[in-house]
Amino acid sequence: MDEGYIKFNCEWIKDKPCLINKLVEINKWRDKLYTLGFIGAYDNGIGFGNLSIRFKKNNFIITGSATGNLHTLNETHYVLVNKYDFTKNSLTCKGPIKASSESLSHAMIYECSSDANAVLHIHNIDMWERFIDKLPTTNKDISYGTPAMAKEIKRLFIESNVNDEKIFVMGGHKEGIISFGKTLNEAGNILLSKFRML
Repeated sequence: MDEGYIKFNCEWIKDKPCLINKLVEINKWRDKLYTLGFIGAYDNGIGFGNLSIRFKKNNFIITGSATGNLHTLNETHYVLVNKYDFTKNSLTCKGPIKASSESLSHAMIYECSSDANAVLHIHNIDMWERFIDKLPTTNKDISYGTPAMAKEIKRLFIESNVNDEKIFVMGGHKEGIISFGKTLNEAGNILLSKFRML
């Protein structure tokens, strides 16, 4: 199992915590998703799930790597992603922790949807099994956190109604589901509405 491992080249600029005032709302949603078990850790201790919010046009704040297993987060668990290159499988982040292993997937959503200001990546086997191939779904042969996954997400924006649904299933990432929206509330409520359909 390779869950939780960073698969891109990460240039980490270690720095002080960023934008505490921006983290109040994201922490509210992170706490809610953690309570529901959508973010957490497997029995082997490897964490899952991550959230981000757009900061500037091509920058975003995201939960740090290996934070899914933590009950609560504070400003030391978030990082600013300020540069990325899908073709080089690279990313630059600045903050007290390295960026989540799913950062390139979040980056592609922000690139493809100018309206997206929040992205939530959760794990839930019941939702995953219920909605795979019923909602927009990435190729089952594509793993998380790779340039291939970023390309798959771009394909969904071109070939499916994902920009209307604002949610998709990661076919090759068992349990993985991503939602996005103009706000954290929109992205979170989309997830919760699908969860209530189970």
